[in-house]
Amino acid sequence: MPKYQHDASYKNLFSHPQMVQDLLQGFVHEQWVEQVDFTTLEKCNNSYITDDLRDRESDIVWKVKWGERSLYIYLLIEFQSTIDYYMPLRINGYVNLFYQDLVKTRQIKRSEKLPAVFPVVLYNGKPRWNASCDISELIESIPGLEKYQPQMHYFLIDEGLYDEGQLKHLRNLVAALFRLEKSRNRTDIQQVLDSLIGWLQGADSEINTSQKELQRAFVLWLQQVLLPRQLPDIKIPEMSELQEMRTMLAETVQGWYEEAQEKGLEEGLEKGIEKGLEKGLEEGLEKGDFRR
Repeated sequence: MPKYQHDASYKNLFSHPQMVQDLLQGFVHEQWVEQVDFTTLEKCNNSYITDDLRDRESDIVWKVKWGERSLYIYLLIEFQSTIDYYMPLRINGYVNLFYQDLVKTRQIKRSEKLPAVFPVVLYNGKPRWNASCDISELIESIPGLEKYQPQMHYFLIDEGLYDEGQLKHLRNLVAALFRLEKSRNRTDIQQVLDSLIGWLQGADSEINTSQKELQRAFVLWLQQVLLPRQLPDIKIPEMSELQEMRTMLAETVQGWYEEAQEKGLEEGLEKGIEKGLEKGLEEGLEKGDFRR
């Protein structure tokens, strides 16, 4: 699975305000979150973003009201196989570019202060994140020079730190996404889909446009990322609704998993036999007497 495809799928999901709200309310346990007016969430389009940032496919910027003031949420999606030790430096650079763009495009008046930015790094790599979250920890400390050094701290959400027990009791779309990431079979996926269908459809059968689009984003991610990753040799049919995906899982996908498992066992057996033959031949040659 190409990294860019995974990043693009996550960007699609977090282009929906409900995902951003659930991310903050479910995983950022800080007092200021309680005062955010999530009804004012506004995704910033390219007019807000400088050319240097516009090329970053995995970054999303949201604007929201905090009381009478505006707050920007800078979400960086990071799915690298290695941990970026200089992430604080990157975040500092992106936020500074963002501020410069606000000034250049005259979205900030000369007498106004720059708005607050909350930088979030959403990480989904296998090794646990162990890089610093603060740029000050990357800079040599010299007494008396501290006030001249840049200050920037980002909020890290490392998906691998949350286990099933922590996530399954949350009525939260982002928690459901993390559970799907951790799923290992059809049953795991079905359980999460049951919850998603209930949350996104509600008690009545009517689904608004926003809910339909979010359902579609989840379906696309399942089609393009999760299932191909678990079933790399299977062509996943196109669907548009979670209920369709749920039905397919119940009727068809179990056979695909069994087929993939059988193939894996066969390949493992073949490799085992091949390795055994090679080892046997080596031992035979070592023990054999070829002297005339």
